[in-house]
Amino acid sequence: MDKLELKPLEGINDIKFGLNEKSILEYFGEPEEKEELDPIEDYITVLWHYWEIGVTVFFDKRKELVFTSIEVDNVDAELWGHRIFDMDEEELKKIFTSKGYSDIDIEITENNEKRVSFDDAMVDLYFEEGQLTGISYGIFIDDDITMLN
Repeated sequence: MDKLELKPLEGINDIKFGLNEKSILEYFGEPEEKEELDPIEDYITVLWHYWEIGVTVFFDKRKELVFTSIEVDNVDAELWGHRIFDMDEEELKKIFTSKGYSDIDIEITENNEKRVSFDDAMVDLYFEEGQLTGISYGIFIDDDITMLN
């Protein structure tokens, strides 16, 4: 894979949120690890870890596996043409606000990570000691597996 182009509210590279697991398999291949999280109410989340490329794909499992979000820690990943892992928090905030995302929430997590969220983009940026360590983003889907964004 040449590069990872992150696309908030859309997907990654040419892979769109809302696709089924077959599409993910065709694009990324077989994951190194699969994990099913404990259900929350009627919602089951399945994770496919691609450790080698620094990507974890999240699926909502109700009727079938539906690609709903992704977590990336690949330092070569790009967002809107920028290598985001080379940027600091202020630079990232400027880029998001320049794209019209302004609903910012900041929290220190239990692990002492700083989480900067752009709720209107459904993006979480994680920092340790000022360095970006990961980005997580996705979409909401309703009970009928209809994408909401």
